[in-house]
Amino acid sequence: MRDTEITTQSPEQTIAFGRALGSQLRGGEVVAIVGPLGSGKTHLIKGIAIGAGAQDDKEVNSPTFVIVNQYEGRLDIYHIDAYRLDSVGEFEMLGFDDLCYPESVVLIEWADKVEAALQDTHPMHIELRHQGEQTRIICIRQAPPYISVP
Repeated sequence: MRDTEITTQSPEQTIAFGRALGSQLRGGEVVAIVGPLGSGKTHLIKGIAIGAGAQDDKEVNSPTFVIVNQYEGRLDIYHIDAYRLDSVGEFEMLGFDDLCYPESVVLIEWADKVEAALQDTHPMHIELRHQGEQTRIICIRQAPPYISVP
């Protein structure tokens, strides 16, 4: 898939887009998600987790203080929030490598803070930008060839 850009008009549309994306994940993916505060990263991750089969969508929330949340589904889903991490070393101490296996999906908010640790995983990159109060531009780069953007 080439780099793709889509626009959503509401948090609900961002979640729906994430759900469609998550339903296509096969396992073994790392998704690096970046964007300014309030750009919809957690909404997108909620949708991806639901699409990947998270059993309780109410549990999908930003792990800002606990750093890593795990959601059970058809895949093992790990949601990492790197916002409070001070170094790539701290990220690696979380056991990131242990979270990357064929039946898992690792979703990383604020991935730009730990990008150096992600290079060997060849992550899919997603950037969110504000385009108005509710409107978001979502740019997807380096998606696996089996992912199609709705």
